[in-house]
Amino acid sequence: MKGHNPLRAGVFDSGVGGLTVVKSLLEHKLFDEIIYFGDTARVPYGSKDKNTIIRYSLEALEFFKNFDIDILITACNSVSAYAIQELQEVAPFPVVGVIEPGVLAVTKRIDPNSLILIIGTNATISSHQYQTLLRKQNFHNLIAKPTPLFVPLVEEEIFEGEILEATMCHYFGNLRPDAIILGCTHFPLIADAISNYFDYKTTLIHSGEAIVEYLEQRGLAMPSTKSPTIKFFASENPEKLKKIAKLWLYKGGEGKISSSTTSPI
Repeated sequence: MKGHNPLRAGVFDSGVGGLTVVKSLLEHKLFDEIIYFGDTARVPYGSKDKNTIIRYSLEALEFFKNFDIDILITACNSVSAYAIQELQEVAPFPVVGVIEPGVLAVTKRIDPNSLILIIGTNATISSHQYQTLLRKQNFHNLIAKPTPLFVPLVEEEIFEGEILEATMCHYFGNLRPDAIILGCTHFPLIADAISNYFDYKTTLIHSGEAIVEYLEQRGLAMPSTKSPTIKFFASENPEKLKKIAKLWLYKGGEGKISSSTTSPI
């Protein structure tokens, strides 16, 4: 890790979901440049087995070695659940996942006696990473529920409407959690719809909100003096990624897209 700003960060996700993490990085101006790679040709990772997720993650790491980055943020919860250790062992720069920041946010904002609903892909939920870390922090009133259909809906830019409503009804039914952990970085893109589904105040937690504090606490990033630029790369259809990025990241916010390129992965 270089001991000065500006810093260049890599952000890796299976698709567009990692943009929710990028949004937080932009708002706090932690880096001068962000290199984003979405493995859109192979999304979602959450339906893959552990060994496949690890293999895909290590292939993405080779891509990031082409850039002089100071840190890699794996914005995919499935990667953070299964491949973070393998990445940290071989990467020439620090690698940070999103599950620990998400748990950090829970411990700071939610009472331990609250009923917490954890939603994510099949891979993330079956890894038990959130459940294990939360129990270590004395959170025991947990419901962990895989909600994989949300990922393709977000990838298809379905952020509201009847299809999403029916999917939420299918997954949530009559559940009444005090807090919901959005255990997939795709899910903040439908956070408003999820919040509106419940007829009472429930707290939504996602790692994009916590990643900034997590990085600053560990001395892995400091605020920059200028707005970051972003280079987008995708394994398939980078223009779609760029389109969603403009919609999600630049609603009067900071930052500038400097390129959009297809990766050879």
